[in-house]
Amino acid sequence: MRPTFRLALALAFTTIATTALADTPEEHGQPVLDPSAAGTSLPTLDLEADAERGIDINVRFPFLAFVHTIDPWTEQSMMNVSWHPGCPVPISDLRAVDMTYWGFDKRPHWGRLIVHHDVSASVVRAFKAMYTARFPIRRMEPVDRYGGSDDASMLADNTSAFNCRAKTGGTTFSIHSYGRAIDINTVENPYVKGALVLPSTGAPFADRTNIRPGMILEGDLVTRAFDLEGFDWGGRWTSLKDYQHFEIVPPTN
Repeated sequence: MRPTFRLALALAFTTIATTALADTPEEHGQPVLDPSAAGTSLPTLDLEADAERGIDINVRFPFLAFVHTIDPWTEQSMMNVSWHPGCPVPISDLRAVDMTYWGFDKRPHWGRLIVHHDVSASVVRAFKAMYTARFPIRRMEPVDRYGGSDDASMLADNTSAFNCRAKTGGTTFSIHSYGRAIDINTVENPYVKGALVLPSTGAPFADRTNIRPGMILEGDLVTRAFDLEGFDWGGRWTSLKDYQHFEIVPPTN
């Protein structure tokens, strides 16, 4: 079955229950959406024709989110890529979040984040606020699509979460290793420490006074949405600026 047809079926089957699911995500065991569909545009979308007919896109394509345990297909793709023995959390503690996001092409797309189950509901609420406000996201794929490489994912301007790796420039586990950190629009919101800008293609966006689509700024809808959920924003750090990064430090035992 073609991915677009699977998406059409999923959309037709779930639209009625969308609002309740997005507000209070449930765990549904096996994935509702094919993982290979991440980044795919929703089918049969004609914004111009809808506008002429007076159809509200919020009604036709509302925010959708599905939270579920890691299925065997996804677990296999993560093994020794984004997850490996010795990581601080087991795969059973992680959840896949399949949801719609608003693209730079002004169209809704499917995306996927892998996060810790403790923050899955908060992540859904924050991204729902971003979708409703039409904050554009370039793409949203697990880092396994990039061989677990943070550098490759950032160069692709990818929005992602879980990746069991060391902190940038350090040796201890990053908060991404716990599924409690998210990087959003990595090119428009680079990591900046002195003269170092990551990814290098984000250098034109190191100037935060030149505001362009997809940038995250103090007090904007993105920082407000994550503030409400208790996330810390790397754009407020003093020793460096990680404008793409939101995290919740795991509790200590």
